[in-house]
Amino acid sequence: MQIYKLYYKAMYNTSLRILKDEFEAEDMMQEAFLTAFTKLESFKGEVAFGAWLKRIVINKSLTQLKKNNKYNEVKLEVVYEAQTETEEAVNYAGLDTKRVLETLKSLKDNYRVVLTLHLIEGFDYEEIAELLNYTNENVRTTISRAKKKLKQMLVLETA
Repeated sequence: MQIYKLYYKAMYNTSLRILKDEFEAEDMMQEAFLTAFTKLESFKGEVAFGAWLKRIVINKSLTQLKKNNKYNEVKLEVVYEAQTETEEAVNYAGLDTKRVLETLKSLKDNYRVVLTLHLIEGFDYEEIAELLNYTNENVRTTISRAKKKLKQMLVLETA
């Protein structure tokens, strides 16, 4: 019970950011704890317990998202660096964290998921590619496009 109390809020929030549904997030968090406790012997201690548990929560949440047919993988062409536009100077100091998170929720699923995994959960491109069964180039392109879309939406809100 102590382990549950220590980690349940963070695991719930991780699942909620992926699923956007409080009840499903609660279910996935509970399932992840059950899985972790029943497979505790497979925990090798190579990473912190919280990181191992978070990986279970993310995998279960992504699986649920796919089951709900909310997650439609979009194959994207590779965009080379020479084709990308240069970013103009933007004042990020005035951004409200809650507004950014709310705007993030309104992105289409594949953008929301990759940005959540990369910016909030701290996964690198290779880890995201492995989790989502994408190529590294696809992950880089999707993250780049998702950031651009998020920025556009935030600029529109302030205009």
